[in-house]
Amino acid sequence: MKRVFDLIMVAGILLIFALPLLLIAVVVRLTSPGPALYWSNRVGRHNRIFRMPKFRTMRVGTPVVATHLLTNPVAHLTPVGPFLRKSSLDELPQLWSILIGDMSFVGPRPALFNQEDLIVMRVQEGVHDLLPGLTGWAQVNGRDELPIPDKVALDAEYLRRQSLWFDIRILWMTAVKVWRRDGVSH
Repeated sequence: MKRVFDLIMVAGILLIFALPLLLIAVVVRLTSPGPALYWSNRVGRHNRIFRMPKFRTMRVGTPVVATHLLTNPVAHLTPVGPFLRKSSLDELPQLWSILIGDMSFVGPRPALFNQEDLIVMRVQEGVHDLLPGLTGWAQVNGRDELPIPDKVALDAEYLRRQSLWFDIRILWMTAVKVWRRDGVSH
């Protein structure tokens, strides 16, 4: 049921956002050297590594670490990076990952391949058995502002409570948070 829901949602969103996706790609290319998309190695279901696309918001050559670990994250942003991040438009290419089954709309956000502490904690809680999501319970309860143990606790709560109605609630809360730009630190 969740997979069917994801595919229907992807089809609908692509119909609405096809032109904006193209325009964003052009703007990213015109405002900074490098590709429009950044493909990062992420940890998926059962700790399998997959390649996840995002619109590039950081300059080419930025270290591959979580943004909060950069000394001065703002210095690495492209000219349109702050807007894309605050509006969450940088996440739209992840529709591809949902379409091919590497991700779902709702689940724990996929960890970077080098976030060992997060990966270990998720395995301890059984969260690694879930398909990662474009959004999740942790995102609507703090996003970038949450310490890793709190994120994992919320991911574990999602594991216990998951249902279609809970996913719909999380999607609604995500839309509200994105609209208000809540919880974005860079």
